[in-house]
Amino acid sequence: MADIAGRKVDHLDLATSGDVGFKRTTTLFECVNLVHDALPDLDLDSVDISCTVLGKTLRAPILIAAMTGGADRAERINHELAAIAEERGYAFGLGSQRAMLKRSEAKRSYAVRAVAPHALVLGNIGIVQAASMSSAELRELCAVVGADALCVHLNPAMELVQEGGDRDFRGGLDTFARLCAELELPVVAKETGCGLSQRVAAKLQRVGVTHVDVSGAGGTSWVAVETHRAEPQKKALGEAFWEWGIPTAASVAWVQSHGFETVFATGGLKTGLEIAKAVALGASAGGIARAALQALERGGPSGARRFFDGVEAELRAALLLTGSATLRALRVAPRVIVGELKDWLALAP
Repeated sequence: MADIAGRKVDHLDLATSGDVGFKRTTTLFECVNLVHDALPDLDLDSVDISCTVLGKTLRAPILIAAMTGGADRAERINHELAAIAEERGYAFGLGSQRAMLKRSEAKRSYAVRAVAPHALVLGNIGIVQAASMSSAELRELCAVVGADALCVHLNPAMELVQEGGDRDFRGGLDTFARLCAELELPVVAKETGCGLSQRVAAKLQRVGVTHVDVSGAGGTSWVAVETHRAEPQKKALGEAFWEWGIPTAASVAWVQSHGFETVFATGGLKTGLEIAKAVALGASAGGIARAALQALERGGPSGARRFFDGVEAELRAALLLTGSATLRALRVAPRVIVGELKDWLALAP
């Protein structure tokens, strides 16, 4: 447990202020141009940014995305951000609950229901751990924290660089098939900074997965995070794969074509305009992680609230300026795809 707690603290320090961003790769949302409507015929106050995700109504299509858990500092961060999700009607994602499997006392860092009794809360476990656990054990893992759904995260690139990380990823697809058949809660297939491809989307769909989180490239590189922590012999591997992944915008556009019920767009999103572009590409909601954490650490809960005020203001403005009264209208509003994203989307499935 001490090793996991120490790793979580390292992750928080690096995510907050470390050099862990992609150096060249971007999310490619800069390649999505929403077409301006000079006659929107809308009142800004009447623009509706609410949506229903995983059976719960969100006031805005915003997920405070999975970041942390399993350490004392993580407890404070989770509770402060979950409280904001509750009051603002956002979804909230827990970090990996693997620490709870090592020591039950760690569960307090994930126990956010006291401050977020009504929010959409997403549990989180790695695919390798899920494969080794029974469905009953995973059901209990969710019940302990009151999760509304279980994210099962895929992070092979990160694990290969991480000291003591997983190396055997067999049985993942069979695990998703089992969980979709046996768990009453929704199961979300979630990447961790490298994106979901069309081939993976098709595989997941075939075994019954209906909810995904693309967690694409362009924001925090979790390979980079582990590279900073790695022993010298692993640093070279991390440097080689620092830029590895599918840009978030490309991944969203790819997976939405497979008809998933829920598509979370996470991976490098920082602004309301980027969330609007993600929704236009087919996302159900956009997730923000590092930028929210940085706002919290710089300015406390009030700083995080000011940050999300700005996100919502941009999102509402984007809807009005495209003539979209609702998120549904935004999804069919005109847009122009240019540059590298156009090249990615030209690839055959």
